[in-house]
Amino acid sequence: MGRLAGKVAIVTGSTRGIGRAIAARFAQEGARVVVTGRSRERGEEVAREIQAAGGAARFTAADLGREEDVRRLVSTALEEFGALTTLVNNAAATDLVGPGRGDGPMAEVAPEAWEGVLAVGLRGLRHCCRHAIPALIASGGGSIVNISAHAGARGVPGLSAYTASKGAMNALTRSIAVEYGGQGIRCNAISAGFVASGPWTQEQMDEKAILRLRRMALTRLGVPDDIAWAAVYLASDEAAIVTGAILPVDAGLQAR
Repeated sequence: MGRLAGKVAIVTGSTRGIGRAIAARFAQEGARVVVTGRSRERGEEVAREIQAAGGAARFTAADLGREEDVRRLVSTALEEFGALTTLVNNAAATDLVGPGRGDGPMAEVAPEAWEGVLAVGLRGLRHCCRHAIPALIASGGGSIVNISAHAGARGVPGLSAYTASKGAMNALTRSIAVEYGGQGIRCNAISAGFVASGPWTQEQMDEKAILRLRRMALTRLGVPDDIAWAAVYLASDEAAIVTGAILPVDAGLQAR
């Protein structure tokens, strides 16, 4: 029996990177997983890989900024797997974050980047929680795991929109935990540090920047599976009395 046997999870932004690792690890631990993102090709590939490894997965395309897409996403989980016990809010508009991508200092951030980052990171979070929470309650309770970042807890230059979205995510994590704890819902966030995830690393960071990050880490740079294992714990019954927590998984970045 896996640590997530009997669970049914929606993992947003699970067509690549951290979300993909979470979806795969959840399935390996016995959860039935709804994979979702905007790329049908990548999403169906993830679902096929999970199925080939003996897991249960279904891909549903969704733009989280559109509430109707999110409503359909939750309905898919209920129709395909009969329940919903777990929601992982991982999706982020990373294509708008970083040098030359629109996000930036408060006085310089491009309006379209501000709106785009918040559309996924905040409006999408609201849509997912609004439609998933009734399903979690109907299942007898469940777990919401929000994938945040150290930018939500400390100032990071040049990332105004991203920082705002993660700060709001952390605040809402605590609020949801307080509001719905009596109905059996736990809500926690993972405050991720730098995670080396595929092509993003090479696009965003030069060798000197990566070296600086290595020096900041108390252990090593993170990889997607580090975040996935933390998500498994928070989604599992092992974390039955853990709620309202912002868990740093950042190689000691925030401890410094």
